[in-house]
Amino acid sequence: MRYGKLFFVLVLFIFCFNAFAFSETVEEVNIDRIGKELVLQLWADMKANNWMELQKQIAPGFQAIHQDGSRDNNAEIELIKGLNLSEYTLSNFKVTMEGPVIIATYQVNVEETIAGNLIQKKSSMRLSAWLKSGDSWKWIIHANLIPLK
Repeated sequence: MRYGKLFFVLVLFIFCFNAFAFSETVEEVNIDRIGKELVLQLWADMKANNWMELQKQIAPGFQAIHQDGSRDNNAEIELIKGLNLSEYTLSNFKVTMEGPVIIATYQVNVEETIAGNLIQKKSSMRLSAWLKSGDSWKWIIHANLIPLK
């Protein structure tokens, strides 16, 4: 009888340990999925000139850095309005989460115009972060890591 209880406690411990380890894996998968979906939606809205949706997503304290300088939320929307995006591909996503913030780095291959300068279609890295605000995510930061010629 004694070994039966010990066996039961051991099985319960193993089950709980595995369930905890599995929940961590599920959480990581969800963070990756959410971060990738946020990036994909952002680019889809930019391509479709969906300014209303972009303005809902961007936080009041948003900041971006581009090769020609920094921008606040209003300046970033104005820049996006002038992009005239061609076809693009997004790849090499890396997503992390710190507290209520999702940080995503990714590679983009696109031809775009920034501050009147045509940037030829080539691969570059980008970084964006979103803050969880109630039931939605707010875009709070963006870095465009492609040199101007």
